[in-house]
Amino acid sequence: MTQTTTDRTAGRASGAVVPVLAFAGIVVAVMQTLLVPVIKDLPQLLDTTPGNATWVLTSTLLSGAVATPIMGRLGDLYGKRRMLILSLSVMVVGALVSALTSDLLLMITGRTLQGFAMGAIPLGIGLMRDMLPREKLGSAMALMSSSIGVGGGLALPAAALVAQHTDWHALFYGAAGLGVLAIALTLLVVPESPMRAEGTFDLPGALGLSAGLVLFLLPITKGSDWGWASGTTLGLFGAAAVVLLLWGVMELRLKAPLVDLRTTARPAVLFTNLASIMVGVSFYVVSLVLPQLLQLPKSTGYGLGQSMVVAGLLVAPLGLTMMFTAPVYARLSAKYGPKVTLILGLMIIAIGYGAGLGLMTAAWQSLVISVLLGAGIGLAYSSLPALIVGAVPASETGAANGLNTLMRSIGTSVSSAVIGMVLANTANNVGGVEIPTMHGFRVSFLIATGAVAVGLLLALFLPGRRPSNQPQLRAGSEEDAALERAEQILRGFRGRVLSADGTPVARAKVTLIDRRGRQAGATLSAEDGSYTLTVPDPGSYVLAARATGHAPLASTATHAGDEQPVDLDLSLPGQRVPA
Repeated sequence: MTQTTTDRTAGRASGAVVPVLAFAGIVVAVMQTLLVPVIKDLPQLLDTTPGNATWVLTSTLLSGAVATPIMGRLGDLYGKRRMLILSLSVMVVGALVSALTSDLLLMITGRTLQGFAMGAIPLGIGLMRDMLPREKLGSAMALMSSSIGVGGGLALPAAALVAQHTDWHALFYGAAGLGVLAIALTLLVVPESPMRAEGTFDLPGALGLSAGLVLFLLPITKGSDWGWASGTTLGLFGAAAVVLLLWGVMELRLKAPLVDLRTTARPAVLFTNLASIMVGVSFYVVSLVLPQLLQLPKSTGYGLGQSMVVAGLLVAPLGLTMMFTAPVYARLSAKYGPKVTLILGLMIIAIGYGAGLGLMTAAWQSLVISVLLGAGIGLAYSSLPALIVGAVPASETGAANGLNTLMRSIGTSVSSAVIGMVLANTANNVGGVEIPTMHGFRVSFLIATGAVAVGLLLALFLPGRRPSNQPQLRAGSEEDAALERAEQILRGFRGRVLSADGTPVARAKVTLIDRRGRQAGATLSAEDGSYTLTVPDPGSYVLAARATGHAPLASTATHAGDEQPVDLDLSLPGQRVPA
């Protein structure tokens, strides 16, 4: 009965949970992208100035940046599924607010609420880690991570079609409908994760991080309007530095911080997050440049004269290719590890942007650029969560991936600001209208290539890791150190202790008995049920596991003496009863 229950849980997770969580990620991307086709018309639609209209976009960015790490931490503490549903619910409310108004302040309020959906990405990755078998996890995380590009690529032509043929408020009704569908599917299909972090929610830390991020991202997104050397821009950057520094000092002194900065400082986490910024920059450049180039009239001498819908269709392969790279990533990562796939992805992005410098004279060339960049960005995006998951305790998955998603958001924010400034400073004024130039487009591609080069350099500093389809489930810093020592000894068993319903069992005693009946080792399972035992010699062993409220289990296993630990999960028979 135990095996049947466990298999059913794993089958459900791998068969239904993955597409539902990926769909939630696509909904998030749709929410971010749906206003792209009408950006240039927002001042007229909202009866306001261009400067004020940009707040419709800026507000979503700021709220998403703030919500992402906070929702990740809340998910670790109180349940990732619960927080995923909350994030999507807030987004639906925000979409309905925006759908029912043309007032600037109400529109900004609605868009701010929609930004909370960004928390769905790290929460979805955390749920996958907690529930999926190891052999399924690599490709699942790749699909979830690339879903934001997939959704963006698919939403662009769809949003353009809606905006071109109906009232633009229909975009928000569509987003709300998708959000409701994602919530319903999550409630029906996705079980709650049993994983919980210890401690309480760090409210001062959340407020401090929120203030620091707003002070930092606000001048990035508005610097081109205010002036990069203006007192307002420089003052906000200075205030952000002070607030984030004080916040960091406070977090280091707390037992249960919002973000464990000591974990974040590990080379695997630090360099992954820094590389994520560069990947975010490279992803957004193509989204800003190609649609404009395609829609500019041919009378400019370099514009390709395509309609809004056709331009969206030509850029859509960017997202579609990202989706198709998920299974490719899983195979490559299984053989070479996520560090290698990240480096390969960055190299393909560099080739795409390099080729793009000479492929800007025909519409079909934009299709080639989209496919190349989609493949590279898909590989790079898929590698990032695997690198994070393999380097942090299981109880911190949501918060750590939330921070990683935030780094990508910072990359897209920097990209938006810098490329916007480049295109504005190189534009030609024709009849009072600023027209981007081919020189500006090429400089933008060169900037993206430079960001990729920096990302490649950072990726080289990442420590080599095991393949991403075998991520290590870790419970804390002490367990991390013990596990690293065990892997250095080479021979051993590792896995998780599970109850009959597949729930991890913490503090279960696991004893290793050799063929002569002598105890060869013993350990206690961590909070996520993980255990590691080394063996003195190759041969047959018995692993005996027992825990309060469960029947004991004895399982035979053989270690051949090779240099890889043997993966063995121990499922305790019988239903759990109160201790």
